[in-house]
Amino acid sequence: MKKETGVTVTPFVPRKDYRNDALNMDFYELTMANAIFKLGMKDTQLVFDMFFRRNPCDRGYSISAGQEQLTDFLLNYHFDEIACDYLLAKGMDPEFVKYLSTYRWNGSMYAMREGCVAYPNEQMVRIKCDAIGAFLIETHLLQTMNFNSLITTQATRIVRAASKCGGVMEFGTRRSQGLSAGLYGARAAILGGCVGTANCLAEVMFGSPVTAMGTVSHAWVELFPTEWEAFKALADVYPDNVSLLIDTYNIFESGALNTIKLDNYLIEKYPNDPNRRVKSVRIDSGDLGSGSKRLRKIFDDAGKPYIKIVVSNGLNEASIRSLVDEQQATINSFGVGENLITSADCPVFGGVYKLVAVQNSDGTYRPTMKCSDTLAKAIIPGYKTVYRLYNRDGYGYLDLIAMHDEVIEAGKPIKVYTTDLADAKKEYVITPTYYQELLVPYLKDGKLVRVMPSVADIRDYIKDQLEYTVWPEELRTTFPHVHFVDMTEKVYQTRCDMYNRLHG
Repeated sequence: MKKETGVTVTPFVPRKDYRNDALNMDFYELTMANAIFKLGMKDTQLVFDMFFRRNPCDRGYSISAGQEQLTDFLLNYHFDEIACDYLLAKGMDPEFVKYLSTYRWNGSMYAMREGCVAYPNEQMVRIKCDAIGAFLIETHLLQTMNFNSLITTQATRIVRAASKCGGVMEFGTRRSQGLSAGLYGARAAILGGCVGTANCLAEVMFGSPVTAMGTVSHAWVELFPTEWEAFKALADVYPDNVSLLIDTYNIFESGALNTIKLDNYLIEKYPNDPNRRVKSVRIDSGDLGSGSKRLRKIFDDAGKPYIKIVVSNGLNEASIRSLVDEQQATINSFGVGENLITSADCPVFGGVYKLVAVQNSDGTYRPTMKCSDTLAKAIIPGYKTVYRLYNRDGYGYLDLIAMHDEVIEAGKPIKVYTTDLADAKKEYVITPTYYQELLVPYLKDGKLVRVMPSVADIRDYIKDQLEYTVWPEELRTTFPHVHFVDMTEKVYQTRCDMYNRLHG
């Protein structure tokens, strides 16, 4: 042990059984917070925005998700004895550590409703908090919002690709990057429209409609002397839920024939119970397009049109679209793994967390700005909110970033400016008719002020937006329409003035 400034510091001993998400931070957040405390700035109120600059894979939209998980984190934010021992061992000021030992997050969090369609440069989350609380939550906030938004967005695209044929099941737990990714990825997949997940713990944690489903693996079939014996054993144990994996040996010379044989066996054994039949088969290899059509013909010719066909094997949005639209495959549902749970084609959601305002002693807010080499890439400063404007048909045609105290009035023309200042049509006048403020309160002064919607409610909200309020052109896989995200004149002028003053 050693003594520093009269405080005994014990070397920290790592503990594998310990978990406190308050320590899920980059170390620089801690050094800044420690310095803020020592400089007497701990009660300074700051405003941070979390936003992103590009949609994943340059698609036409994103889905904002993770708000419930983030809210739970902030409500339970604390530094226990082990955390404080660690901070002391890392050289943090003892008075700062003592302060954190009783600290509770007491800021305000406004965010889009979980599941809200979102676009670049507008806030998904706005944090107003004391400086220490605002700095220390950055990593966890970004990790939570980035991951959940990424997987939910990816799920919506895959589900839409498969919608003409059938549902999508999330099969990616074993390919996910860790326990947390598997759990919250399963929830995000359901939010995006998947009908089920392979993850049992996810169902336990989140409940309906996060439903665990699945049947058997190739190992089950290999366990028995013959494929027929494996199929029969499964049907004898689970006669009400017979779903077969038929590509362990040979799909058509073995799997399909044994499927028909098993279904005839069930008809003979349970003649008066039509529910006890083969429900589906799954193929996980081969040419899924031609294979599914060949299987459909085999089963139909055998008088078994009720046997559904499920496919898996490295599927993604593009391959599903090809199967559905180009190959006219006879598929009833899809199992999607790593390309959903990891969003393999675009594995990063580039959300950032930037300081945009500091409260003055008189209660007003001083805008702050991170500059860049060009004005078009500089952040949008100020204590702001965001509105979505709709036309008479209910489609959102423009998102408008305004200062938090600006008033938008229906029927009153206002001048707006594009956030993309490379746009030749930089400014124009609009007249809002129908609009909605997108940032809603979740926490005020550290207290929960919002009733959290269910997983089913969020899923339905996402589906409703994509079907009825988002332009079809924004949903295109290639060359999607770019949704307008504009600024009020006050926001635009603040941005330009600050850039000119700071960047020169």
